[in-house]
Amino acid sequence: MKANKLMTRDVHVVSPDQSIREVALAMAKLDAGSMPVGEKDRLVGMITDRDIVLRAVAEGLPPNTPVRDVMTQEVKYCFDDEEIEDICQNMGDAQIRRLPVVNRDKRLVGILSLGDIALSSTASKAGNALKGISQPTH
Repeated sequence: MKANKLMTRDVHVVSPDQSIREVALAMAKLDAGSMPVGEKDRLVGMITDRDIVLRAVAEGLPPNTPVRDVMTQEVKYCFDDEEIEDICQNMGDAQIRRLPVVNRDKRLVGILSLGDIALSSTASKAGNALKGISQPTH
């Protein structure tokens, strides 16, 4: 099965210039733990609730801190025509629960979560990915 069969297509993209407060409110409204960050039609990062907590709140940064100051700039992604089995392996190896999905022109077309995979007929692959994600990194 390919990523484009399981991914969420309607993805809310935030700007690196938005405040972390705005993004946190959007995450709460959408019940999302991460959001892609885009600038000039390109994916430039990902912002997660964990990024906000560890890189902003724990460091005492104010709510108007721009997303670009706390986002993860090294974006891991998968292609929309990539096999779920390969994606699960990569998610486990990289310890990532959500991946932006891009087409071969590297345009964002969706997002794929471990939950999306777990709800599909390939649920055992999600279990293997979760096993890799849950391994200690020290």
